[in-house]
Amino acid sequence: MLSLEIKKFRDPSWDFRTADTKRYTHCFHPYPAMMIPQVAGRILDEFGIGAKTLFDPFCGTGTSLVEANLRGINAVGTDINPLARLIAKVKTTPLSPDSLNAYISDFTSFVLSIRSGKKELTPQIPKFQNLEYWFKKETLYWLAVIKTYIESIKEPDIRDFFKVAFSETVREVSLTRNSEFKLYRMNSQQIKRFNPDVLTIMFEKLERNRKGMIEYILQKDNKSISYVYGFDTVQGIPSDVLPEESVDIVVTSPPYGDSRTTVAYGQFSRLSNQWLGLCKVNEVDKKSLGGTRRRKLRKFGIDLLDEVVYRIASIDPNRALDVVSFYVDYERSINNVAKVVRIGGIVAYVVGNRKVKGVTIPNDEITRIMFERNGFAHVVTIVREIPNKKMPKRNSPTNVAGKTDTTMNQEYIVILKRVLRGEGIC
Repeated sequence: MLSLEIKKFRDPSWDFRTADTKRYTHCFHPYPAMMIPQVAGRILDEFGIGAKTLFDPFCGTGTSLVEANLRGINAVGTDINPLARLIAKVKTTPLSPDSLNAYISDFTSFVLSIRSGKKELTPQIPKFQNLEYWFKKETLYWLAVIKTYIESIKEPDIRDFFKVAFSETVREVSLTRNSEFKLYRMNSQQIKRFNPDVLTIMFEKLERNRKGMIEYILQKDNKSISYVYGFDTVQGIPSDVLPEESVDIVVTSPPYGDSRTTVAYGQFSRLSNQWLGLCKVNEVDKKSLGGTRRRKLRKFGIDLLDEVVYRIASIDPNRALDVVSFYVDYERSINNVAKVVRIGGIVAYVVGNRKVKGVTIPNDEITRIMFERNGFAHVVTIVREIPNKKMPKRNSPTNVAGKTDTTMNQEYIVILKRVLRGEGIC
């Protein structure tokens, strides 16, 4: 048994530096700040023995849901981003290989007949702001052709499968700098050289995803199922979805800060959401943790957090308001998540300790304390390096030329157990 003295340690075996993170349906669609499947899987193997229900309150594209289903565990996930929900739903919904193959073959014939001139089509190009700023005219035409076919698919699950491949294609053929998650346009020279083959890219996504789906079907426990919702855990968790004390294990990687100043989930998803008609511009970021800035500073009664807010406020009061706004929402979410975990149940939060104005925010300790306030006992915090990180190793928090600081290069896997009042971990 773990003792109270064991709190936090670095374990290189959790780095998974050489692991294949794209097996099964994990190969579908990139997304910012994804938890790698090996972390979610190992958490389940070591701390979720006997679990029947997993909950992920920030499920993103469904990494933990897939890993739960592979182990015969039912899963419930929620996310405010409709694109993330679409991807998570498709990744966890088994499809008939024969039906999938038939539709891909039919799609191939459809678009090749148009490309060869055997069939004429005047597709309807959607109208949204700055459309031609982000896409070349020929690209727009072929994206509209693909969208026309997708809308003709009668089977909803197959249609959603195509939408996920289409979403990734939209991002890849746009004039954005695809090495980044935020929306930045290529420079003029890059734009001049950029002539993507839209159909080939779509075919490649469909074929890769088809193989991943078949691998998932062959490995998945047939009895397990995932449910993907769009409720906001800050506002509450519907009792008809998850009654109190109904969850065996929570596995999640929440945002590390407000999306405006950390990971821009809304910006990354904007073009896809617009093409698919999933939500309005900026809606995702506004609904994210800290998306609405508070007007006043406040204390949380957590010394570590209150000290951080004070230090940042002495440098930049507005940035301190961003931090306060995030943690007001974060605490409310944790309070609601805690209620649905059964006595003896586990929560595993994979978090990062970001810096604001050069001040490190100990998010792992703040997370631990917030759950302890809700009747949880700390089991262990495992520190892992983030290999192959798609973020700069250093940034310029002060915007002073030549003055840089390190960004997040480690994650903290915070494990807690819900206990009866007065009970500890022995």
